[in-house]
Amino acid sequence: MTVSKRRINRAIYPGTFDPVTNGHLSLVNRASTIFDELFVAVARQTPKDALFDFEERFSLMKKVVSQCGNHSRIRVIPLVGLTAAMVRELKVNAIVRGLRAVSDFEYEFQMALMNRKLAREVETVYLMPALSWVYLSSSIVKEVALNGGEVKGLVPAVVRKALIDKYKKLRNV
Repeated sequence: MTVSKRRINRAIYPGTFDPVTNGHLSLVNRASTIFDELFVAVARQTPKDALFDFEERFSLMKKVVSQCGNHSRIRVIPLVGLTAAMVRELKVNAIVRGLRAVSDFEYEFQMALMNRKLAREVETVYLMPALSWVYLSSSIVKEVALNGGEVKGLVPAVVRKALIDKYKKLRNV
């Protein structure tokens, strides 16, 4: 009698999450039902001008993930360096990425090809957001918050408060 070993499917969902939105959380929740383990990797460095520093983004992600239904299967970790290097270190099978629109595809396609070049053993898995989040991005949320618009329902409550506090602080500087 041969006993087969069950393969544990592990994935990493990397991003800057500046800030984490309900769209991000939708993907985290869905990915956590597909994979046995999900690492949400918050990037330390970002080519974008970040509103929140790494510690703030990491803390916010940890807080919101703790409220997810499958939070025991999700670990929030710092992403330092290349995603491909983290893939090997964590022994993950997949990189989870979100695609909202055709405009996301070209960039994501290039990233997937580079990750495949650097880490052949991993697949990139694309998840489309729920229809209610297709339009949502961190950039749009920041723009709305900066101009005094309401972001309730677009981000978790803890993130909404952090945005309000951050922009109040920046206005008073």
